Amino acid sequence: MDAMLTPLLTFLLLTLITHISATTISLVNRCPHPVWPGIQPGAGKPILARGGFELPPNKAYSLRLPSGWSGRIWGRHGCSFDSTGRGCCATGDCGGSLYCNGLGGTPPATLAEITLGQELDFYDVSLVDGYNLAVSIIPYEGQGGKCRRAGCVTDLNSICPAGLQVRSRDNTVVACKSACFAFNSPRYCCTGSFGSPQACKPTAYSRIFKAACPRAYSYAYDDPTSIATCSRGNYLVTFCPRRR
Repeated sequence: MDAMLTPLLTFLLLTLITHISATTISLVNRCPHPVWPGIQPGAGKPILARGGFELPPNKAYSLRLPSGWSGRIWGRHGCSFDSTGRGCCATGDCGGSLYCNGLGGTPPATLAEITLGQELDFYDVSLVDGYNLAVSIIPYEGQGGKCRRAGCVTDLNSICPAGLQVRSRDNTVVACKSACFAFNSPRYCCTGSFGSPQACKPTAYSRIFKAACPRAYSYAYDDPTSIATCSRGNYLVTFCPRRR
C-alpha cells in the first residue's frame, strides 16, 4: 500500500502545481456581431479548443495555456457553418471549417500572437498579414516585464487605401490587406534583398497602419515598438475593444 501512495501523491502534487502555474487567456467579444476566434499553435504545440469556435457579442471564453505554449489568435467575421461545421467566413477563414485544427487564417486578418517563456512571455498584435477586426491584448496579474497593452483599436477598414481594400458583396470594406499580401513585392514583404532590418524600412502603407495603431506590428521588422513582455501574467484578448 505504501509503495502505491508515493506515486499517487506525486501525481496529485504535480497536477496541483500545473494548475496553479498555468496561464489563462480570456477571449472577449465587444463587437456588435458574432466573432469566430481562430487559434493556430506554433510548431509542435497542442491545438486548443479544436482551433476555433463561435463567440457571440458580449461573451467571453477562457483557455488554459500549457507551459511554453506559443501561437496566434484571430477573429473570423461573417461566418456561416452547417451542422457538420463546414462553411466559410468573409474574413479570416481557415479552410472552410468551424474548427481550424491547426490551420491559419486566410489574410487579411489581425493577429494576436503570444509565446510563453520560462522568465518572460512575449506578445503582440500584428498587422503584417493585414487587418479585419480591432484587437487588443491586456496582461493582468503579471509580476515582471513591462506588462503593457498591445493592440490595434482603430477601425482600419474606414481608412484603408483603395489598393488594399477587401470588399463584401454589398461593397462594404470588410478587411484591409497588407502591402505584402496586396502586391507580393520583396520591398513590402521584407524578402530577398530586402530581407533584413537594415534593408527593409517602413513604407507609405505601413506608416498608415502605424499612425493608426502605434502599439501593433505594421511590417515585418517593426519590433521595437510592437513586442511587449510580461512575467507570469494572464491575458485578455478583446475583439473590437473600446478606445481609451
